[in-house]
Amino acid sequence: MWAGWKHITKLDPDKYLPRERYKDVLESGTDAVIVGGTQNITREKVEFVLKMLEGSKIPVVLEPASREVVVLEGIDFLFIPSVLNSRSVDWVLRKHYEWVELWKRSYGSIPWEKVVGEGYIVLNPDSAVAKVTRADAQISAERAAAIAELADQYLGFPIVYIEYSGRFGDPKLVEAVSRCVKRAKLFYGGGINSREKAKVMSRYAAIVVGNIVYEDFDKYLETIV
Repeated sequence: MWAGWKHITKLDPDKYLPRERYKDVLESGTDAVIVGGTQNITREKVEFVLKMLEGSKIPVVLEPASREVVVLEGIDFLFIPSVLNSRSVDWVLRKHYEWVELWKRSYGSIPWEKVVGEGYIVLNPDSAVAKVTRADAQISAERAAAIAELADQYLGFPIVYIEYSGRFGDPKLVEAVSRCVKRAKLFYGGGINSREKAKVMSRYAAIVVGNIVYEDFDKYLETIV
C-alpha cells in the first residue's frame, strides 16, 4: 500500500495539536498518517493521538520510539525503524529482538502482517534522533547512497527513509540515493515547510511532513502537491 504514497503526515505525540486539527489532517489530502516521535513519548500520549484518529479513511501508522509504546489497536501498520548509520547496534537490531522477546513473552504471537521495516539514514547531527541513536550523520552522498543500496538490495527493507529531522536536506544527496533504491519505497523527511520544498523533494521520494503541522497549518496544506 505504501508504494503509492506521495505525501505522509507525521504527528508527534509529544506535541500539542487542537482536537479539531486531527480531522483537518485526515481530510487534507495526505496519503497516510504516521504517529511517532523521539523524545518524551509515552504509551498514554500515543493512545491519545490514535484516539483522535479513530475512523480514519487513510492508513494510520505507528512508528514507536520504544518497545513500551507499541500499540496495535487503531493502526494499520507498525513501521519499525533501524538506524543504519548508527554507531550502536542497539538501534540497528538489538532493541528489535528485545521487543520480539518481550512481546512473545507477554502476548504470544506477533502480527507480522502489520510490521514493516524501515532502513533509516539520519543526516542531521544536531537533531534529537541523531543524538539518541548515536547516528554518524555527517556522511557524504556517496556513503548515504551506499547505505541505501545495501538496505534495498541486501537487507531487503521495504522502506528506505532519509531523515533530516527538522532541517531541509540536500536535494543532490536525496537524488543520489533515489538512483540506488530499486525495490524499496524511498521516504524523505526534514524541513518541508513550503510548496517549493515539497516539490523539490517529491521528485525523488515520498515526502514526510511533520513540524509545519504544528507551526503553520495553512503552509502545511500547501505541501500537499
